Amino acid sequence: MSGAAGRLAYKPVGLVLGVVAGATSGFLVRQIWRRISGDDEAPTVADEERGWAEILGAAALQGAIFALVKAAVEKGGATGTRRVTGTWPL
Repeated sequence: MSGAAGRLAYKPVGLVLGVVAGATSGFLVRQIWRRISGDDEAPTVADEERGWAEILGAAALQGAIFALVKAAVEKGGATGTRRVTGTWPL
């Protein structure tokens, strides 16, 4: 499979992997936040009762976990695609 065709064929796989990464990172954030704070949900910017430090800390945690999970899922998907097709899809 040529490089352009491989990238095109990988698009739907990449979309599914993005959804998986989002769901997985959301689950991990909830679990970690629950252990850190005892609350079931991380605060959002709309939460008037929470302070700046708590909201910004939660946002940093969410961003770091999402980036880590997304990178791992995309790298794994690309590696698996290369094993199947013989070309690197990204």
